[in-house]
Parts: sequence; C-alpha cells; structure tokens
Amino acid sequence: MKVTSSALDTCESSFTPLVVLELAQDVKEETKEWLKNRIISKKEDGGAQLLFRPLLNKYEKETLENQNLYLVGASKITLLLGAEAMGLVKECNDNTMRAFTYGTRYNFKDFDDDNDDFLTMAECQFIIKHELENLRARDEKMIPGYPQAKLYPGKSLLRRLLTSGIVIQVFPLHDNEALKKLEDTWYTRFTLKYQPIDHIRGYFGETIALYFGFLEYFTVALIPMAVIGLPYYLFVWEDYDKYVIFASFNLIWSTVILEVWKRGCANMTYRWGTLVMKRQFEEPRPGFHGVLGINPVTGRKEPLYPSYKRQLRIYLVSLPFVCLCLYFSLYVMMIYFDMEAWALSLHENSGSEWTSVLLYVPSIIYAIVIEIMNRLYRYAAEFLTSWENHRLESAYQNHLILKVLVFNFLNCFASLFYIAFVLRDMKLLRQSLATLLITSQILNQIMESLLPYWLQRKHHVQVKRKVQALKADIDATLYEQVVLEKEMGTYLGTFDDYLELFLQFGYVSLFSCVYPLAAAFAVLNNFTEVNSDALKMCRVLKRPFSEPSANIGVWQLAFETMSVISVVTNCALIGMSPQVNALFPESKLDLVLIVVAVEIASTLLHIIVTRLRTSVQMAAILGSATRYKNPSFSAVNWPQ
Repeated sequence: MKVTSSALDTCESSFTPLVVLELAQDVKEETKEWLKNRIISKKEDGGAQLLFRPLLNKYEKETLENQNLYLVGASKITLLLGAEAMGLVKECNDNTMRAFTYGTRYNFKDFDDDNDDFLTMAECQFIIKHELENLRARDEKMIPGYPQAKLYPGKSLLRRLLTSGIVIQVFPLHDNEALKKLEDTWYTRFTLKYQPIDHIRGYFGETIALYFGFLEYFTVALIPMAVIGLPYYLFVWEDYDKYVIFASFNLIWSTVILEVWKRGCANMTYRWGTLVMKRQFEEPRPGFHGVLGINPVTGRKEPLYPSYKRQLRIYLVSLPFVCLCLYFSLYVMMIYFDMEAWALSLHENSGSEWTSVLLYVPSIIYAIVIEIMNRLYRYAAEFLTSWENHRLESAYQNHLILKVLVFNFLNCFASLFYIAFVLRDMKLLRQSLATLLITSQILNQIMESLLPYWLQRKHHVQVKRKVQALKADIDATLYEQVVLEKEMGTYLGTFDDYLELFLQFGYVSLFSCVYPLAAAFAVLNNFTEVNSDALKMCRVLKRPFSEPSANIGVWQLAFETMSVISVVTNCALIGMSPQVNALFPESKLDLVLIVVAVEIASTLLHIIVTRLRTSVQMAAILGSATRYKNPSFSAVNWPQ
C-alpha cells in the first residue's frame, strides 16, 4: 500500500530549522496567515505539510526587529516521502543504486529509524525547497491582501510571492557544527592534500562538489605540464622558436585530460546516485511572462509566449548587439597594439631601465581593460537574455553562456592570435600571454574572494554588536546566525567559477608552448583558488540550495570546443616553427597541406575517441539497468 504523508502525524518537537523565509517588512497579516496555513496544511488540502514558525518567540514580537523572518523545517517522514517523490537514488544493501522508496526503506544501506543522517542536510533542504516551490494555487484568484498579484490554478505560489516582492528571499541555514568539521578538513589547514569531495557534496550538494572536483582534477592535470615547462623555460628562455616539443605535448594533453575527467565524473555521480536519477519536470522560470493559456503538454494554465517573437528578439537585437561588442573589443585591441608600438619605440630611443619596465605597462593596462569589459558585457548579456524571455531556466542559461563565452573568447584571446599568426612575434606573444594570465588571476582573487571577505567580516562585527545590545529573552545564537546569513551575498552559481577555469584552460592549452611557465602559474593560482573559493562558500556567501547534477553540463562542451581549437592552434604553431620549416626549404605549399592534414586528422581522432567513450559508458549503464531491473535507469542524465 502506498504511504502518504497526510496519513502520518508530524512531530513538531523534532523541528530542526533548515530553511529561512524572509517576508517584506510591510506584509499584511492576512497574507502571513494564509501563507502559514498553506505551508503547514496537509498535502491532500493543497499544503506542503512542512513545519513553520517565526524566528522570535511570543515574548519578542513587540520589542525586536526582523519579525518577518520565519524558520521552515520538516518531519523525518515528510523528508523521506519527499525523497521518494523526487526520485533520489540511494545505495541498497546489495550495493546497487536504486531510487529510494519509503515502502522499501529498510533495503537501503545505513537506513534506520533512529538514524537521522540517512539523508544529508543538503538533500533535506533541497526537498523543502522542492515542496515550497510545488505549493500551487487552487481556487485563489489572487494573493490575499494583494489584489494586483494575480493567481491561476497550478501557478507556483512561491514564485509569485518572490516576483511580487512579498517574499524577499528563501535560503538554507548553515549547520555550524558540520561546517566547522568541513572547514577543518578542507581549507583551514594549508596542506597539499585532496579535497573532501564527498563531504562537500554532503554539505553543499552535487553541483558545487563537481565544480570543486573539476578544479582539483584540472589543477592536478596541470602539474605534468608545469613540471615539463619549468626546465623547458629555463634552458631555452631566449630561443622563442624552440617550442615544437611542448606544442606537441599540448596536442595530446588538451584532449586526454577531458576524457579522463568524464570517466572520473561519471564514477563520482554514479556513487552519489545522480548519474541515474530521473529527470525532474522543468517549470517555467520566474522571469518568464506571456499571455495566460493552456500548456499542450501538461494541460495546466501558464503564460505562453510565441517562439517566433523570441527568435526575432534574438536575431534582430541580441545578435547585432553581440557583434557590435565584438567589434568594439577588436577596436580596443588595436589601441593596445598602438600602445605597444609606442612603448617599444620609446625604449629603443632611450634604452634606459625605466623604459624597459614601461614595455609591460600596455599589456597590464590591456589586461585590466579586458576584465572590466568582460564584467560590463556580462551585465548586458544577462539583461538581453532575460529580455529574450526564455521559458525554461536551462534555455536561459544556455543562451547566456553562449553569449558570454563568445565575447570572452574573442576579448581575451584575439590579441594573442593576432600576435601569433599576423605579427608572428613570439617574444611579444610570450610577454602578452604572461601579463594577461597573471594580471587576470590577481584581479579575480581580489574581486571574488578578498573584497567580499573583508566586507563580510565588517558586517559580522556590526551584527554581533546589535545582538549583544538586545535585552530580550531570545535564542541569541540562532538569532545572530539568521540575521548574519540573511545579509550575506547570494551565491549565483558556478557560472563565474567555470568561466574563470575555461579562460585559464585557453591560456594554457592554446599558447603555453611559447610561455611554458603558464601552467606553473595556473597551478599556483588554483591552489589559492581552492582555498579562497572554499572560504567564500563557507563564510562569505549564503549557503546555496543543493542541486543534483550528473556532470558539469554545458561546460563540458565548452572545454571540449576549446580543446579542438587548441589542437588546431598548436598544429599551426608547429607548422610555423623554424625547425619544421627547415624540412621544407623549397615548397611551402607542401608544408601547409601537411599541417592542414594533421589538424584534420587530430580533430577527427578527438571526436572519435569522445564518441567511443560515450557509447561504451552508455552501454555499461544500460547493462546495469538490465541486470538490476532498476526502473530509475529509464531516465538517465547521460554525461555529455
């Protein structure tokens, strides 16, 4: 018999706050009462059957601020049934991975009625978020007290409350004890060791764990290149043309590391249960708008927006704007080359020490301008992508990533391609690559970690003073934690983190053959990046909701595309080298044809290896599905 949460009692005595819901200061009492009833009501009555209470107790209502902060939790039975509804995959006693069901709960490893750790805290918070987002309007035509906030049957109440400004934010609470343990094994002690990826996954979820896993893997993969590059750099420092061996190594390295990562990623996500987790139906994103109609797939009422209008916006507005930005980027690049020519001319005329230092100034200025342009363009790209009115969050993210990657690629690498293949100045290429790489890494560390951390520490001191000044009888520790965390910055996802690694991968794989120290600097940066990103996640930003992931998503395709470009670029650099040119002293046409043939063969080999690996992995997973007769394998999120 199927068990439902409405048939089971909820034990409020075991209420552990997991999620905070903040309302606007001027929210009407009838709205608060309506929202509370919908959250705590039984499922059969259209509620979420969660636990809900104000942050402050009955003695503090009239004396303390922040009365619109509410704590949300859930009973153990609600969480387990939520895990079943979401198709969370867990390990069984026979070591197979299967979708969790409440009726067969004792067949799963580590499950016990007295064990509260069967579901990780990240999973519990994700389930609560899912339940809140699935609170839907029934007969209501509007949000009580707000006639302008219209509702229709099937509309997500939480999304309407957020877009109407009634709910300010919803965020998961940190578990201070678990966080301290995680910090002790992660970043507080600077030692050369692997990250506790499984613990990161248990606390922050799979998406963030995969990012840190990829960051660690990429850093380790850079070490062989750094070890080879260091002596290569020292012994052939002044001979800029002896890069054929290193470029050949780049050809193999940039292809192999991504294939090895995909295998390791699949192993991790299979062990976590997300590789075989069934897909969740994707709801329209909060910013999507249109004329209310019937969705032909779901049969529910929701806003509908014609596809042709979206396409017109993309091709008539977004595409011309992106092209204009690309042109402006190239224009700035030409100004940079004029500055380089001026600095070189000044140095040749004077020959003094300070003018030799001045040779690096144009590159440093250009690197700073690139970072500023990248950030300004990011805001414009987000506005345009939102204006295009994509229905699904995945479509929004894909279009945003495409816009940002195209511009960042041209903005960061166009000057290097111009120097390498138009000017053919390997000395200037080495200088520009070194300056761009090192400057961008320093700026990213300052903007993404040091500055936010300093601001957060300053705010933390102010909150402590405020709490100590309170004379009421409150749970000061919990109050301080909630007030502090609600003012923290919101983690906006792994987009910027992957983008930084993507550009670093480009700098290393495309032209590091002429500057072998690029990989060494990247390794040093990534060692500090692991610690600064960990600090940012634990102490600077709000704890994000867990998001199940089977892989790194569209970023895998982005890195593979960069890998293909790297193969072509390194083949071209090898073809330009004096050593290879000396083999064809009379016929340059033969050299060009051979280089093109090698490029095509290398690219085809890269594609074939990728497809073969994917086919083998799919066959293995399907074999597992047949062997264990696991219905959850019917909707696998295949690694790309």
